Amino acid sequence: MSAGAGKLFIGGAWTEPADGHYEVIDPATEEVVGLAPEASRAQVYEAAAAAKAAFPAWSRTRPEERAAILDRAADLIRRDLPAHAEIARRESGATAATARGMQVGVGVARFRRYARGALEPVEEAVAPQINEAGPMGRAGIFGALAARRPVGVVTCVTSYNNPWANPAGKVAPALATGSTVVVKPAPQDPLSVYRMAAALAEAGVPPGVVNVVTGSGTAVGEAAVDSADVDMVSFTGSTAVGQRIAEVCGRGMKRQLMELGGKGAALVLDDADLDLAVAGIGTTFSFYSGQICTAPTRVLVHRSRQDELIAKLARYANALTVGHPADRATAVGPVISAAHRDRVEAYVELGRKEGARVVTGGARPDHLDRGFYVAPTLLADCTNGMRVVREEIFGPVVVVVPFDEDEEGVALANDSDYGLIDYVWSGDVARAFRLARELRAGGVGVNTVGRNMEAPFGGFKRSGVGRDVGSYALHAYSETQAIVWPG
Repeated sequence: MSAGAGKLFIGGAWTEPADGHYEVIDPATEEVVGLAPEASRAQVYEAAAAAKAAFPAWSRTRPEERAAILDRAADLIRRDLPAHAEIARRESGATAATARGMQVGVGVARFRRYARGALEPVEEAVAPQINEAGPMGRAGIFGALAARRPVGVVTCVTSYNNPWANPAGKVAPALATGSTVVVKPAPQDPLSVYRMAAALAEAGVPPGVVNVVTGSGTAVGEAAVDSADVDMVSFTGSTAVGQRIAEVCGRGMKRQLMELGGKGAALVLDDADLDLAVAGIGTTFSFYSGQICTAPTRVLVHRSRQDELIAKLARYANALTVGHPADRATAVGPVISAAHRDRVEAYVELGRKEGARVVTGGARPDHLDRGFYVAPTLLADCTNGMRVVREEIFGPVVVVVPFDEDEEGVALANDSDYGLIDYVWSGDVARAFRLARELRAGGVGVNTVGRNMEAPFGGFKRSGVGRDVGSYALHAYSETQAIVWPG
């Protein structure tokens, strides 16, 4: 195995794990993909100390040097893209096309983006201020600058649904600002992140600037968060885990970037193009097998269009091929683990008990005898109080709730603990934009599930804290310093 052959990456060296290894399982076949290292708590602290020691020199490097390293890393990742995509597919269960384009491909794009980001201005002039004479000194005109400074050592705790794009979206902007990182990947698919670390090392990242530690339990992540050498934690994952991390960060006054859960409302108005809406909502069934926090899983449809929409969504779901991710015909692969498959299935059964009608799906695909598969599932006759409507299922399950007036639809959308990305489908763009402004969500898609990758990303309420993506990520991994002088 490449990328350290089961070793941790600490202080620029491939290091034997103190606590052995654990198996990484292919969700499609239940076979072992490889062995991941089990770090001890002491080794995690060693990684954080290495990042702290590397920070002064790295933060003073010229932006052009940081940009060149990030660009070289993108080149090296692209050079080995087929091999990287194969590992990503096998450890995450993503389809081959998704692993290649949306995982490794997006990872490359993010290193390219933040190579440019390293060159973005870090100082912004503040309007001069005229001060009268007083206790603070003589009268005068005072100039000021607001300057971005690297935040320091960043612990990056990444999600299992995208082992390339998610870590790259944290590591690349952090390095671009001059910060150093300790990466703690999700235990289910960490092998890709070690490949990323190897590419960065080959690209010329100095020892200690990037460190990767892994473990199958919670101890490694806890140490990576509570280390006194860590200045900031960037986390993508569940709201429950995010809350626990935030408590630790609060005690140490660590900066936070939290990308947490979602229960995206898809508001389908009476004048919507239903084929367009189904094409967007239907991505929940297939894209990452519904394991994506931005998915439009909660469909709020005008009552006059409900039956038609349900019929179209059912036809869409039934036309999807569930199968092995390497098969070109496959649209829906497995979920990440047996435990998660059981969790999704338990939610479907809960929906039945709550009174929801299973329109399609609701059972394991009978043509697959191995792997952690869940059939695309559509639940109708739902009400807003049901747990399947209110809680994040994180699988290929869509629930449908009707409404009668626009105001009721907006109220239902906002009646949620979450507020990551919502959606509005309407033939009247002005009407859609008017309702979008009333939605309590960090993002709103109007007649699309697509995203602008320069737009800020993050959530309201329990969907997160902070914003990143594009230039917003450079601010997320920076502190702002004011410099004032007399004119």
